[in-house]
Amino acid sequence: MGDSRATALRTLFRPHRIALVGASDKSSFSNMIYKNLTRYGFGDNTYLVNRRGVRVHDSPTYTSCTAIGEHVDLAYLMVPQAAVHDALGDVAEAGITSAVVLAGGYGETGEEGRRAEAALVARAQALGITFLGPNQIGFANFVAGVPAIAMSRLEHRLGSLALVSQSGAVANAMVDYAAVSGAELSYVITLGNEAMVTAGDVLDYLVEDEHTRAVAVYLESVRDPEAFADAARRALAAGKAIVVLKTGASEVSARSATAHTGALVGDSQVFAAVCAELGVALVDTVEDLILTGNTAARIGPIARPGLAIASISGGACSILADRAAARGVPLPALAPDTIARIREVVPGYGTVLNPLDVTGAALTDQRLFEQTITALSDDPQVGVVGVVNILPHTDTGTAWQHEGVAAAIGRGATAARCPVVYIGQAMVPVTDYTRDVLGRAKIDHVVPGLEPAVTALGHLGRWSEAVGRARARPQDDQREKAREPGIALPPGLRRTGSLSEQEARQVLETAGVPVIPSVVAATEEEAAAAAAELGGPVAMKVVSAQILHKSDIGGVLLGIEGDQQVRTAFHTLTEAAAKVPGATVEGVLVSPMRTGGIELLVGVTRDPQWGLVLAIAVGGVLVEVLQDAALARVPVDTAAATTLLHSLRGAELLRGYRGSPVADVPRLARTIARVSRLAAALGDELEALEINPLRVHGSTVEALDAVLTWRDR
Repeated sequence: MGDSRATALRTLFRPHRIALVGASDKSSFSNMIYKNLTRYGFGDNTYLVNRRGVRVHDSPTYTSCTAIGEHVDLAYLMVPQAAVHDALGDVAEAGITSAVVLAGGYGETGEEGRRAEAALVARAQALGITFLGPNQIGFANFVAGVPAIAMSRLEHRLGSLALVSQSGAVANAMVDYAAVSGAELSYVITLGNEAMVTAGDVLDYLVEDEHTRAVAVYLESVRDPEAFADAARRALAAGKAIVVLKTGASEVSARSATAHTGALVGDSQVFAAVCAELGVALVDTVEDLILTGNTAARIGPIARPGLAIASISGGACSILADRAAARGVPLPALAPDTIARIREVVPGYGTVLNPLDVTGAALTDQRLFEQTITALSDDPQVGVVGVVNILPHTDTGTAWQHEGVAAAIGRGATAARCPVVYIGQAMVPVTDYTRDVLGRAKIDHVVPGLEPAVTALGHLGRWSEAVGRARARPQDDQREKAREPGIALPPGLRRTGSLSEQEARQVLETAGVPVIPSVVAATEEEAAAAAAELGGPVAMKVVSAQILHKSDIGGVLLGIEGDQQVRTAFHTLTEAAAKVPGATVEGVLVSPMRTGGIELLVGVTRDPQWGLVLAIAVGGVLVEVLQDAALARVPVDTAAATTLLHSLRGAELLRGYRGSPVADVPRLARTIARVSRLAAALGDELEALEINPLRVHGSTVEALDAVLTWRDR
């Protein structure tokens, strides 16, 4: 983010004086905003603007911003859409450079609204004003005590979690659940239509904010993908977590119809891949959004992802083990030294496993929690310890049996060598009584509920690993570049329409991607000679830039052997191709027949938001049926390609399944990385590049078929 942009956002989000333009007792928005500002002690720095000059909120008003006569940093415009342009003129004349635009009826309503929004942006730019919105409810800066937001319920507890939402209604839900779950906030920022200030801009601002350690974001769309990605990378480097809840998972964008890859790459899959690349935690509910964000804000990156559990309840141990397995959260086996230490203190009838049931004896022997927590925290595979107990939320005496247990947990957490999280057995509210009991026990962080805790701690571990990778990346990138030669392209490469398989193969071969040997035969004599030269059974395929799905028209014949079979096959293929209107046939491709091995799809297609996306999938012609794919933005390096391969459900096939040879995964990963770099080298004109199948048989990695299409300009 440039210096001028950063300065504009600081003025916007850290104002010293605010003008509420369109203030009215009849407006619920005006009432809420003014009440929040006065309640937080900002009333003396708030100026009410009403064009009639009548008293509003039992206070005097000004007829315009220019009439205020004091320097004002921010104008909150509560006027109808039709009055916004004139209001901006008054704002600019008063020397105010930042605004919040509440009004709707802009881009969210259709084409006419989009034109109005473009005109609004042009007007603001001409006047030198940066505005938030339109179609949002404002922001609350708890750090500076500036709640310029139309929200009726605000928890006045300063913390390190910022909330960002494109929806005002969802922002209300986020704030409500933050209060119920004990999360303490630094900011709440609603984005609306992001006409000028985007989610990426806000994330950039919050990365720089020293009080914010994590950001929870609700998105319906990503309006500026590159700004979002740049901000996420900066957050990762700074060790600040971004947690996202995004709607629209059921929508699938149309991709290139010429390649199978398009069937694997939908909007939600691409966004999930982008989040994985950027270290962004992607969650499914508002509750997980807040709890995961708050956990990351309180704890920060952990040294390793392993989770150890100490629980007062054996049943909770079983639930946690099941949920951890379902969500891929590692519960490492305890080291021998850890087991020995715990056996010294737990009752003889207890079983020392992870999760660990400390048994009900912990209610009478409070040292059990203290000593098992410290032992678990010393285990070399453990990065965070979760302690399960009843969460005190009322002082009736029924929910909280012994404050001494809390004190023992607190002593264990204080002495622990890794972070310790108190996990409530149920999703009960975190109340003032909870804070009092746990505060006296010096317990810093609590997550109410078993499954929410597993979700939050699982995301914490994965994000922490991403932070570690990001910090090591400069050295890794240098080593990768030193190993990789440059990408060469064929001279005179045609960059329109679709390439024939032979042309696509030439692109791959020139770039150093291994391709099965083949010959293009223009006559049956050439086909017979090629088959004889190759020896053994051959595969024969039509070569035509207009026939990319050759199997669909009978344009592929396999296992052809002998002179007469080859000649007959040649005629069968050319006759089938001749029936395709507009098809120009270059000949018939003859290549050795391959059997055995694993067939993968390695394809790159263009996403309208995120650019070129790599897909790796198991199954060859069955990829659309199996739907076992891993995605990443282009380009990827060898390490990233290896990670993608291991993430496939069918990754076990690469390890030598039922006697098949073990795949040379390093060679395969290098090939995939080279394909991704080739796609990047082909540039903005590329629509899709696909190898299907890429055959892997032990140390042999080779492309058996290829498709390459260019964008229709």
